[in-house]
Amino acid sequence: MPRFSIIVPSHGVAGRLALALDSVLAQSYGDFELIPVCDAPGSPAADVATGHAGRDSRVAPVHSPPTAGLSGARNTGLRAATGAYVLFLDGDDTLAPGALAALDARLTETGDVDVLYFEHERTPWWEGEPTSPAAPLLAKTPAGAFSPDRAPQLTGVQLPAWSAAYRRAFLADRQLTFPEGPFTDLGWGGLVTVAAERVAVLRSVVVRHLLRRQGSRLNLPGAHHHQLLDQVDLVLTRAAGSELSGALFEQLFAVVLKTASRPERLPSGRRAFFRRAGRLYRTHRPAGFRTPGGSLGVQHRLLSSGAYSAFRALRGANRSASGAAERVPRPRMLRTRILYARALRRRLDPNLAVYCAYWGRGYACSPAAIHAKAAELAPHIRSVFLVEPDAVDAVPKGVEHAVIGSRKYWEVLARAKYLVNNANFAEGVVKRPGSVHVQTQHGTPLKKMGVDQSTYPVVAAATGSFAKLLGRVDRWDYNISSNRHSTQMWERAFPGSYEALEYGYPRNDVYYTATADEVARVRRELGVPEGKTAVLYAPTHRDYQTGFDTGLDLEAFCAAAGEDVVVLLRAHYFYDQGRAKSSGRIIDVTGHRSSEDVCLAADALVTDYSSIMFDYANLDRPIVVYADDWDVYRETRGVYFDLMEAPPGPVARTPEELAQVFRDGSYAGAESKALRDQFRARFCEFDDGLAAERVVRRVFLGEPPEAIPPVIPLAERVPAPAATLVRS
Repeated sequence: MPRFSIIVPSHGVAGRLALALDSVLAQSYGDFELIPVCDAPGSPAADVATGHAGRDSRVAPVHSPPTAGLSGARNTGLRAATGAYVLFLDGDDTLAPGALAALDARLTETGDVDVLYFEHERTPWWEGEPTSPAAPLLAKTPAGAFSPDRAPQLTGVQLPAWSAAYRRAFLADRQLTFPEGPFTDLGWGGLVTVAAERVAVLRSVVVRHLLRRQGSRLNLPGAHHHQLLDQVDLVLTRAAGSELSGALFEQLFAVVLKTASRPERLPSGRRAFFRRAGRLYRTHRPAGFRTPGGSLGVQHRLLSSGAYSAFRALRGANRSASGAAERVPRPRMLRTRILYARALRRRLDPNLAVYCAYWGRGYACSPAAIHAKAAELAPHIRSVFLVEPDAVDAVPKGVEHAVIGSRKYWEVLARAKYLVNNANFAEGVVKRPGSVHVQTQHGTPLKKMGVDQSTYPVVAAATGSFAKLLGRVDRWDYNISSNRHSTQMWERAFPGSYEALEYGYPRNDVYYTATADEVARVRRELGVPEGKTAVLYAPTHRDYQTGFDTGLDLEAFCAAAGEDVVVLLRAHYFYDQGRAKSSGRIIDVTGHRSSEDVCLAADALVTDYSSIMFDYANLDRPIVVYADDWDVYRETRGVYFDLMEAPPGPVARTPEELAQVFRDGSYAGAESKALRDQFRARFCEFDDGLAAERVVRRVFLGEPPEAIPPVIPLAERVPAPAATLVRS
């Protein structure tokens, strides 16, 4: 029997789950079992847990459906536990170094107590000093093991479930499980308090709790607050007649009064909540309970008597947020936005969608793919694409557009129900109640993104205000992902309350739907000579450089690589053109509207660290990584994984090595194919040609998740054919 069973529910925290599990596996004390509780086999969290289980036999994942909630996940973990003591850890929290050794030492001192409470550290998600809120409470307790009535102020009601170690035999004997509902910690803590006979405390930090940027979900407005009273009733019914009933009553109703005094938490049913709370107060009030003094005592008396109107007046509830929640916030007013402010007063148009790509640079990327599919599947939706003035001429015929900054631009932004972007809308754009923002992203992240850039000075300086960035993230309702790696990294880089849509990138659909004729057409449009091997060279932007530099002598490369090679140069979208020296073998395609077309035309890709490699891998054509400055790039930009350890094909460090892999054909050889297969399995997970359809059906047509077309297995997908290359 292990000393400790550590149960880690993981719903919604896949991006940080590895940190939580690693903090347990790194403990100096090793007599434990680690039980991650995942949604289902194959979910992002399950993949993380399975990977850890493969490396350490102490990790034993179990599964609980999301519908069972946090209580169901913890109870599932409890049923699987075999340790003498049980601990709970949220999937985005960590164990402090040496925590298990300290717990073991303390339990050896105190003997087999039912519950060992300990301190935890609340860590701000961004900046600020950690705090230890339990420390003052634990400081007032006896030195050794004691019965709970000797420290009535210490109850589980005031502490989260992960702030204690529980003797498993005690839980089994008393048949203690987490009660259903959103306030399960409150119910659990109270039930444990009533049942425990011997407890002790450890006055040191065991868990480091990461505060979520959005705060606790329990504090959000909603009908779930009515279920708080279910937990109160459950605990006080069990506590009736016990010596701790008075302390539990006072602490539980402190929580009830806090909720009742914040009407914004209860969009409806405030009076019903108050009346039921009053009935529970009168039913469970212990004999001899003394009402607190001051304004808190007044609140107790008003609750007891059911005087809701007087309570509202006392708490200033006549200024409740019911009206404010329905009012549309106004952006900062500039003269050019007066029209926008007026349009915000009009109702949303349920059949209007607005799209934008790359800050208005044109009709492109996933927004364009979704736009096209919406015209097919949801023709009742009026779709307007936003573009800069210099991009108007490139908008395809028949696509309605609005010039950024124009009257039409502000009007459609104000009234559209659906807003789709691969970057972000302007700072002053308001997230109206009822509107739906879809963030499509524009690549799989190798380099650090979002708030993960904050520790890289060069990048952080160019990024601007992270607070403003996160304000824009708060507008997102959906965030599209093409693989589990992206899902997890977006969760870290852009912390928000959006829903991840693991549907694939709509812009990549064409890699599975394009025909040989379409590939040939694109090559003719780009000027690729018949029968030549077109190598797409697409270097990424470097934050430590100014301006565009090809980083490679392309004419020398062509001369060394072979007579049949031509280069398609595509600079990063930050630049208008590649500015390569023009020749018959170098074609600058930087200004071409569609990177997808350019990829279709190319027989092979050479890139450094650009995310285009993840998209191009869908074509199952050769990829060569030209990594002449990997160490510098990694240190200045930051990366999520070591590309040199898991490349999509051969890695060249010098121009000579790059030319050699083309000259000898190894760029398309068996080893290259093996590397690409591994890369595709990891990063082409959801791209199968149906991504745009999934988005339209889910977002615009409101179809349930179970009705969305499933992802086609990788082995069954047929990419668009290359023009000249026969795959190995």
